[in-house]
Amino acid sequence: MNCDLYPDLAAAGSLAAALEQLAAELSIDLTVVPRDGSPVSVGIASSVPGRRPLSVYIGADDRCFGVSGWGQGIELITGATSDLADVVRAGAAWDRGRSLREVRAGLPFLHASERAEAHERGPAAVVELQWRTMREEAAEAPGFAAFGELVEAAHADPKLRQLYVFSSHWMLGFSSCTGFPFRVEVAIAPSRSGGPYLLMERPHSIVIGETATAEEAVAAAVSRLPTGLGPAVAGTADRDE
Repeated sequence: MNCDLYPDLAAAGSLAAALEQLAAELSIDLTVVPRDGSPVSVGIASSVPGRRPLSVYIGADDRCFGVSGWGQGIELITGATSDLADVVRAGAAWDRGRSLREVRAGLPFLHASERAEAHERGPAAVVELQWRTMREEAAEAPGFAAFGELVEAAHADPKLRQLYVFSSHWMLGFSSCTGFPFRVEVAIAPSRSGGPYLLMERPHSIVIGETATAEEAVAAAVSRLPTGLGPAVAGTADRDE
């Protein structure tokens, strides 16, 4: 810890102690969660199910407190400030279950992505946004027509369209949850250099099938989905998230 940049932390002995002292001075209730004894990184607990403790860490070269708040496998808020009081106020809002708009109100250093805002509307909104983003990405890759054909063929099928789609080195994965780590149900690799479309259990895993066209690949993928699989849900493959 650079004492010149963080005299308040040095005086308190750690970031956790400084946060607790400042919260008491501001009459704000906070529960600080230590991080493996680290004096420069902590969490601020949230009483809201699905929200992980707000991560707080310090910068090395300038006075800077970074924050990151995750919920159900999605980063919901992030930001950086030089004012520790801002962190205390952000932690209090995060703990009380305020909406992202409310958490950011009066704290302009905080930011939320379009995906995070979609998360607040529900998993269907996240899935819809992800498909729109994927189709835009495919449209911007005219040199790889097979990828675009695969994305459009998958989007046209209602059983795949209700799942969360993601890409890894151009391979498409289809998850039954919207948060990371994903619960991958099936994956497809597009045709390369005139080769077949490849069906896999997950991206970069063992090939379990080959087809000549994107439509055939989609049909094969759908046939492998679990019976009765519904729309993607919020959360992650880790059941305790």
